Amino acid sequence: MEKIPSFTIDHNRLLRGIYVSRKDIVGNETVTTFDIRMKAPNREPALHPGALHTIEHLAATYLRNDPQWRNHVVYWGPMGCLTGNYLLLKGDWTSDDIVDLMKSTFRFIAEFDGEIPGTLPQDCGNYLLHDLPMARFEARKYLEEVLECIGLAQLNYPGQ
Repeated sequence: MEKIPSFTIDHNRLLRGIYVSRKDIVGNETVTTFDIRMKAPNREPALHPGALHTIEHLAATYLRNDPQWRNHVVYWGPMGCLTGNYLLLKGDWTSDDIVDLMKSTFRFIAEFDGEIPGTLPQDCGNYLLHDLPMARFEARKYLEEVLECIGLAQLNYPGQ
């Protein structure tokens, strides 16, 4: 079997950042998949599942309510390797196009105080697996260390 494109990225050189993972044509629409990489793969501990689950709930809720972006959001969800998230947007976008959106999203998570949306048993398949304090910590860390000072190396995959 051929390797899928995302497995051809050198994860040992990959930095925390925002990357265009792929672009697909669905009907007449381009769908851009972003790699929102919060952890340096294989070089630092992965995100705790409870923190990542909470980030998923908060980011998905925020993005689907953002007046400018809500009609472009197809999906937000965690990576299986627990080092980040995928964001799928309708349209042909670049990493640079969504830096401000990611800043506002992660600021929202870092400052969130209240009941996490969608955490009742009837709303979520694993409603007990949430960690708001760690989600806030990880969001603030990513915001301050990556998003607020993001450079070209964090917007383009290594070697591209």
